[in-house]
Amino acid sequence: MNVPAHAVPTVYLITHEFYPVRGGIATFAEEIAKASAGLGYKIEVWAQSARPHEEKSWPFRLRRLSLRGTHDLWCQLQLARELIRERRQLRYATVYLPEPGPMLTMMLLQFFHAFRPRQLVLTFHGSEILKFAESPLRRALARRLIRHATRISTLTNYTQELLLSHFPEAAEKIFLTPGALRSDFAVVPPKSTAPKNKIVILTVGRLHPRKGQLLTLEALQLLAPADRARLEYWVVGGQSKEGYEQSLRHAAAKTPDLTVRFLGNIPDHELSTVYEGADIFAMTSINHGHSVEGFGLVYLEAAAHGLPVVAHEVGGVAEAVQDNVTGLLVPPNRPAQLAAAFEKLIHDESLRHRLGTAGRDWAGQNRWEKSAVALFRPDDRA
Repeated sequence: MNVPAHAVPTVYLITHEFYPVRGGIATFAEEIAKASAGLGYKIEVWAQSARPHEEKSWPFRLRRLSLRGTHDLWCQLQLARELIRERRQLRYATVYLPEPGPMLTMMLLQFFHAFRPRQLVLTFHGSEILKFAESPLRRALARRLIRHATRISTLTNYTQELLLSHFPEAAEKIFLTPGALRSDFAVVPPKSTAPKNKIVILTVGRLHPRKGQLLTLEALQLLAPADRARLEYWVVGGQSKEGYEQSLRHAAAKTPDLTVRFLGNIPDHELSTVYEGADIFAMTSINHGHSVEGFGLVYLEAAAHGLPVVAHEVGGVAEAVQDNVTGLLVPPNRPAQLAAAFEKLIHDESLRHRLGTAGRDWAGQNRWEKSAVALFRPDDRA
């Protein structure tokens, strides 16, 4: 469904997380922008700075701002200066804030009536809700911002319930914009059936305690020595926090009969090859402080490549992985139960095939275009 050129004003998507930044929020912002442009919306993305060699072409206008894209006060003030400078064009447009960085800036500017855009659209992912609610000042500012917003979206029912429990003001304007399969994974070749010497278990995600790589490793170490010898555990990701990679490497050294390969950051265009080399996908995320797993687009990527998934049943993961249909969900803090899930898949090739086949269909259930239409349709009240 294409949108008539006169139907909506220009949409300014303002984000601190955009290519070459990696992660679910950056992917969400990029895919919504691409889908919107494909539908005929007049979309312009304002994003954090990037080096010239990191740029690539996009089907929409991209404006790089002179800011690093952090959530600190200095970055907020830099973004505020840019928004104030362009306030006249923004005032008659739709301003879309798909993540918490620019929301923090808008909280500062919302007291100036002359700055308010024609439509303000917000998307919440999970962790920022708890961070906003924790501070009395930020909670009050977030409530005011939500009241000024035209529409508010979340990717999952879990995040929607979390938002409403802390900010009931969103109830009359909230809706779902589910995550979908990344557009460069739209066509995935059939998985090879050639015999392999080892079963490969793969995790893709930044190296952070919340992503649970250490929990996956410890569960694999609980397996019998004969099973460990049949495995390779591939860890893809960087941006290590709190010395986490060092902890992972130290733990891996305890069981030399289990091969663990740290592959580092891999460019998006090379990830398909890594997925195709794996047999099982694992990302055993947990809640970590105020950081929660609101959805997990990477589960859809793995499913699209025919991989059965092992995950913890936390946050919105159950809306990305269907238990006993596309993967196996295990309660957090149950290492023996997690090890049993891996053991089950290691020994049951037909189960791996059944879950992986169902995952291919499941991964394509949502469409970015549908979410874009829900976000930017003309406001009848305007």
